[in-house]
Amino acid sequence: MSEDLVSAIDPAPSPPEGAPGKRAPGRAGRDLPAAVGVGLGLGALVVVPLFSPFRFGFVLVVAAAVWLGVHEVVSALRRLGARPPATPLFLGGAATVVLAYVQGPDGLVLSLVLTVLAALVWRLLDPAEGFLRDVAASAFTAAYVPFLAGFACLLAVPDDGPRRVAAFIALVVCSDTGGYVAGVLLGRHPMAPTVSPKKSWEGFCGSLVAAGGGGAVMFPTMFDASPLLGAVFGLAVVCTATLGDLGESMVKRDIGIKDMGTLLPGHGGVMDRLDSLLPTAPVAYVLLAAFL
Repeated sequence: MSEDLVSAIDPAPSPPEGAPGKRAPGRAGRDLPAAVGVGLGLGALVVVPLFSPFRFGFVLVVAAAVWLGVHEVVSALRRLGARPPATPLFLGGAATVVLAYVQGPDGLVLSLVLTVLAALVWRLLDPAEGFLRDVAASAFTAAYVPFLAGFACLLAVPDDGPRRVAAFIALVVCSDTGGYVAGVLLGRHPMAPTVSPKKSWEGFCGSLVAAGGGGAVMFPTMFDASPLLGAVFGLAVVCTATLGDLGESMVKRDIGIKDMGTLLPGHGGVMDRLDSLLPTAPVAYVLLAAFL
């Protein structure tokens, strides 16, 4: 797919905060009413197919999110001069999440390998200059977006898969909400001021309380399991979600953008919503398989 087509799908990522014409955000950096409305809409988009007789519809939703996420990452990397080939990443990304659901972990790993190989072969058609850079960018994109998203599809496979996915997403939301509220009300000590100045240790503690407590309530009610296991699961979710958020913030700092895109009002781009979910998905898959 040509660079012009990729650029036409969505506007360029948002410029750094404070640029001319940029709407002033709230204290925590969000347009809260828009963020809540979009969040509820996204939740419905996931929950409805997940709990419907046609569970594969959830996989299609994940595939669409992966497609948009790959587009945002490829567009952002091009601002750094990298040129990962978009077509094999789009096609391989969709195939990765579908094969994860149909073939399990073996299909997920095989799809990742084939996607990277396809991107490598595709890139061989262009001049040699920047080859290693572009292949490395392709491998990063394939591993970061579709491979990690594939674990969400693996979570949906068992008979209680919809409840596993719901618990995973709900606790990430608890972590985000608890951190947001505590950060706005009590935040005084930044966790990583050079990476994400608005993320505070007080907010992190709020995430721990919200997700740990949420897990302790969800596990007995949803899985008839120990609340202690639920609390441990919730605390693990906070750690991976926070690392994912900080990791994406580091990428955006390196590129020099505030958001990965502009598709979701109050949130930024699709990757600005997936940043916490993606690294949490494999941890949720492993822990739920062990605990349940």
